[in-house]
Amino acid sequence: MNLLLGQTTNVLLFDCASAACDIAFMLDGQWDGCNGIVIPSYDEVAVNTAAKLVGASWCHQGASSPLLARLNTDELLRRYAAGERNFANANLRCAVLGEEKLSQCNLTYVKLNFANLSRVNFSGVDLTSADLSDASLNGANLSQASLYRTLLIRTNLSEANLRGANLFKASLNDACLHRADLTGANLTNADLRGAILDEATLTGANLTGAKLTQGQLSS
Repeated sequence: MNLLLGQTTNVLLFDCASAACDIAFMLDGQWDGCNGIVIPSYDEVAVNTAAKLVGASWCHQGASSPLLARLNTDELLRRYAAGERNFANANLRCAVLGEEKLSQCNLTYVKLNFANLSRVNFSGVDLTSADLSDASLNGANLSQASLYRTLLIRTNLSEANLRGANLFKASLNDACLHRADLTGANLTNADLRGAILDEATLTGANLTGAKLTQGQLSS
């Protein structure tokens, strides 16, 4: 896809993929195949008018309070079973997905805070900049997952498999990593202050620049 190289671009997110597709056509933007459009410049009045025509809400990518409709977990699982793997920007706050297999998905920027994800299979999943604060991921498989800049504040990751996971600049403040397997994980510049690391496996993990509370790794 031509991403309008050389121009200042904006990414606008809508609450469903069909709305994004329609509005991209209306505003001469480029639909990303999910719920976003790439557009070099835009008039907010025009965006609001187009969104109103199709009954959609929208926000800028990276907005602190995205106006995305909640994705029903049954719908997520149905679409995954049908072969869909791109769920970027989805609102799955408080979802219950324990023990489900959702490997190799694009879950960038998703909201999964307060979700029950115990023993879920997220191996190879891209969770870049996702919000998993206060979620339960105990016993989850996150091997080889991308957790770049992911919010994992107060997240329960006890006994989770994080082998080879990329946690570069992840926020793990006050997270529980009791008996978690972080073998070969990239924790460069991660914020681990207040995190529980007792009996965690850190063999081969890269902790360069990681923020740690004094004595946190002494046990």
